[in-house]
Amino acid sequence: QAQLVESGGGWVQAGGSLRLSCVASGPNYKDFIMGWFRQAPGKERILVASISQSGFSTYYEDSVKGRFTVSRNNAKDTVTVYLQMNRLKPEDTAVYYCAVNANWGLTRSSDFGYWGQGTQVTVSS
Repeated sequence: QAQLVESGGGWVQAGGSLRLSCVASGPNYKDFIMGWFRQAPGKERILVASISQSGFSTYYEDSVKGRFTVSRNNAKDTVTVYLQMNRLKPEDTAVYYCAVNANWGLTRSSDFGYWGQGTQVTVSS
């Protein structure tokens, strides 16, 4: 059964760093684009970063450009996607989710599937 599990969230002071991980267990995830979304209380879920199947192409939402880096490791039956978050700001506080997509260039949450349970990131000022 398709499964994505995020980890690595936590509490950090502004200016600090965290690295999120998403493990996608299943034979076909290396064929999918992987995306990291975040959702703050009362706000919509937005795509902050995505990475193509090979890792050659990446996308970043404007507010995280230069601070976040997405990467992936494709193994035989597991894909691990990382989100390195540096120079964190209080406005980065949210639940972070990973999800998959078959088509590059799509950014809406409705375009992605197989969501993980999310991991909370809290940045204090």
